[in-house]
Amino acid sequence: MGADEGIPYGRRLTELAGDLGEATALVVAAADGSEREYGWVALERRANQIAHRLARAGVGEGDLIALGLPSDHEHVVTVFAAWKLGAVVLPLRPELPGWERDRLLALATPRLLVGDWPDAPAGTVTSEDVRATTDEDDTPPPGDPVPPHARLIATSGSTGTPKIIVAPSPGRYVPVTTVIDAGQSVLAVCPLYHTNGFASCFLTLLGGDPVVLVERFDAARVVDLIERHRVAAAIMVPTMLQRIARLDGVRERDFSSLRRVVYGAAVLPEWVTRTWLELVPPERFMFTYGGSEGLGIVACTGVEWLTHPGTTGRGADCDVAVRDAEGRDLPPGGIGEIWLRLRSGVVEPFRYLGADTPAPVDGGWRSFGDMGRLDEDGFLYIADRRQDMIVTGGVNVFPAEVETALSEHPEVADVAVVGVPDPEWQRAVHAVVEPRDPAVPPSAGELRAWCRERLSGPKVPKAFEFVDELPRTSAGKINRSRLAAERTPG
Repeated sequence: MGADEGIPYGRRLTELAGDLGEATALVVAAADGSEREYGWVALERRANQIAHRLARAGVGEGDLIALGLPSDHEHVVTVFAAWKLGAVVLPLRPELPGWERDRLLALATPRLLVGDWPDAPAGTVTSEDVRATTDEDDTPPPGDPVPPHARLIATSGSTGTPKIIVAPSPGRYVPVTTVIDAGQSVLAVCPLYHTNGFASCFLTLLGGDPVVLVERFDAARVVDLIERHRVAAAIMVPTMLQRIARLDGVRERDFSSLRRVVYGAAVLPEWVTRTWLELVPPERFMFTYGGSEGLGIVACTGVEWLTHPGTTGRGADCDVAVRDAEGRDLPPGGIGEIWLRLRSGVVEPFRYLGADTPAPVDGGWRSFGDMGRLDEDGFLYIADRRQDMIVTGGVNVFPAEVETALSEHPEVADVAVVGVPDPEWQRAVHAVVEPRDPAVPPSAGELRAWCRERLSGPKVPKAFEFVDELPRTSAGKINRSRLAAERTPG
């Protein structure tokens, strides 16, 4: 199909409501433990009602709406309402502090903000305002507009510098081939402001398949949902996979409905991978490496991982190179910066608002700034982000490697490793540990001995700090730079 082909997202929901009627479209697993089901007709009616309310607030084709809503029914129907008007959506993390939120809004300059922040600007539409639209006209608004971009993506990365990613993504539905059969449900467990959560939810719904939407991640509940709703596919981040793998009796649970489990983002500890390759057939577990900028996807299945343990795969739609600081390709095994080049020849897959958009080098090569290595067969292994690397006593230490070793300890629920100032080592390796049982944490000596059995001396943390809970976002991310800064005197 050409650029102008496909069905506008707003009309697509109208057609699905006509075809599928009262069949279940959305199951919301709310944070309070309840579940609510919504049919296709219900989604269509509510999206139309909210669209009329947004139109009265001045929203029209090409306008931007920033959404700071939790992963719930109101979020879903508000996104479809925006699309019915031809508007673009910018999902934001609901817990964003006002300072961080306002920096992003200054870049995006949205027509309207929808959310429940206590210090939100005047004119903000709240979730209560959204719920109060049930008396609005429930027929589609006039016209058949196409959003110029389905959504924008807010990011601050590890540096804390706010950016907004604008990628070529017009709001037209084009059928795609998937691994699930028609009518099978997909679990949207990452939050809707996160790329994985947004794609899991909305691409599935646009395809006419039901979604089980998790408002707040809880490992035991997610397994219950997979069993009860016979979930066919899910995308999860490493923290989620690890917490499910830690559940008592997890190998006795029923994961047979899962046709595809996709993992992406940070390094996944090997013990977590091997556990999951016992829970689901290896050919159904997919490893991926990429980013919201659309520079390319590196991927493989668990079958390939078993012959190349630790890999994240080979370029699916891109070429992959690992280079040194002077831009020279490194031989297999050499750790350097990872570079990707789309095979499609697209040279501008994205642009930034709030930061310079880096130009491609050597005919299309781009980098996220991550470090890794290639093996003789061209499989990629992620080391860590370059800015997270700790230079201690002249030795390069990748926090992800230390975190992986500590995560294997049965009494460690979560861990983050950062570098802190040290008079002898310049930077010392410092582990912030969330114990499985905060009342009875493992001792620092026990963890140090555990690390010494698995890591060379410079990589063993000099200090262990115990916290009740690590400050991860609902997408499982943690800002190591901020953690380090908080532990730096002065």
